[in-house]
Formats: sequence, structure tokens, C-alpha cells
Amino acid sequence: MTQQRLYTHGWDDYELLDAGDGKKLERWGKILTIRPEVQAYFKPGKPHSEWHTLAHWEFIEADKHSGVWHPLRDAAPTSWEIGYQRLRFQLELTRFKHLGLFPEQRCNWDFIAEHLPAESRFLNLFAYTGAASCIARQTGAETLHVDSVKPLLTWAHSNMERSKLTDIKWVREDALKFVERELKRGRHYDGIIMDPPAWGLGKKGEKWKLDNKLEALLEGVQGLLTQRGFLILNTYSPTIGLAEITRLAHQYFKPQQCEVRELWMQTSTGKDLYYGNVLRVIKHQYT
Repeated sequence: MTQQRLYTHGWDDYELLDAGDGKKLERWGKILTIRPEVQAYFKPGKPHSEWHTLAHWEFIEADKHSGVWHPLRDAAPTSWEIGYQRLRFQLELTRFKHLGLFPEQRCNWDFIAEHLPAESRFLNLFAYTGAASCIARQTGAETLHVDSVKPLLTWAHSNMERSKLTDIKWVREDALKFVERELKRGRHYDGIIMDPPAWGLGKKGEKWKLDNKLEALLEGVQGLLTQRGFLILNTYSPTIGLAEITRLAHQYFKPQQCEVRELWMQTSTGKDLYYGNVLRVIKHQYT
């Protein structure tokens, strides 16, 4: 078991330019945004006044869960496209401050591409707009994409088409309920990723909290993994730390199969920004 920082990185079409005083400055292709960031409690590398001369949009929070985008330049687009390797992703300004892509997941995309063999089966739970699904499908794996929010499935399908991929299987369902059904069907997967929010809504709008569901999720996916499979779990809950993830992981996997790390990214100004915790289970190395 290793417990250390895992650094993820940007790429040609994404750059974490700066962070500090509760905000972060990012470049998405040619468009720059300013968004709130609770983990950016330190001083930024450059003053916010300088950020505002560069950025196209700033997100202004209305409450804890939503807000509005304020334009900082004339004719700034509200929707545009960026690439990652051979894939293409549509970005949009949403009222939840997100743009349709979590770029810190780049390290997990690369992990999937490296560890998932062709002609295998891959499951993406809480799959959002489908970046990990597209990465998996690009390897040739049969790919199932599960999310409970219909507009996100539509967005993910668009990303598949933009990336010139086909045949991702779409499932609109609560992730845990889908896992339970797959266990009854006797299905197995060579790779699974789950990126659950700290708080979420099910298919019918029912509320759930990750703290109350994480153990059941880990127990379920343990039963779905092949003997040579891998699991990636991201958590953003402020109440689920490395020690708790480690404890739960050891209930269902061998300790030597597990890696639990904090996920970080460094800004172009040299600031380190925390992005939650990551569990990786690699069964084929220690079967």
C-alpha cells in the first residue's frame, strides 16, 4: 500500500494556469475561465486583477450549488470543443460551474489506456460526459457507460461521435442498483472506474450520500472484477479520507493490490492544488 501524492498533468488543450484565494484560472483550448475552488486557500501566483485581463469567463456563485457565468470579454463562446490525443470533447458553461470535463482525470485516462487490453470489458460508473468511456472504447474494449442523468448521457453520446467512436453501451440507471443487477446476471469486467460525487441524485431524483454508499459500491464491484481486472475510484467527499478508503479497500481486496493516493495538480505558477483521493486496485499484479 502506498499513501502519497499522485500528480496529474495538463496537455496541449488544457492548462491549470494559476490558483489561490478561493479560485482557479484554467485554459481550455483558447478559452480561459475563472472558477471557485475551495482547495485554493493559499495566495495565487499572480493577482486576480491580472487573471481578469486574460480570462473570457468567470463563474459567480449564487449559492452552494449553482451560479452564473459572467463574460469578461465580448463575444466569448458559451460552447466549444477541445481535444485529448485523438479524442474530442464538447465543453459548455453550466450553472453548476462545471464545463463537461474533469481534466485532473487525465492520469486515470492514461492508466486505462495502458492497462485495458483489447477485446476486454470495461464499466464506467457515474460516467458523466464519457471521457473515460471514450478512452476505454478507443482500446477496443466493450464499454458500458452508466449514469442516472439523461442530459449527461446525451452529452456523452455526442463526445463519442465527435471522437469518431461507435458502440458504447449507454445505461441510464443508479450506479449501485446497476452493480447489484450485474452481480445477479453473473457479469464480469476487466476494468471499472467510478467517480461518484460526494452527494448525488438517483434516476428518480432520490438523494444519496457517498459516505453511506461507498462500502456497498466497493463490495459490489469486487464481485464484478475478473481475476486480472483493475478498479479506479475517485472520491471528493470531505469526510472520506485516505485512512477510511484504505480500511474499506482492505475489506474486499488484498492490501498489496491497492494503491491509495491524494490527487494533485501543479499550476503553471508553481502552486499545488488538491483534487481528492484515488484508489487503484490492480489485481493482475498480485493474483
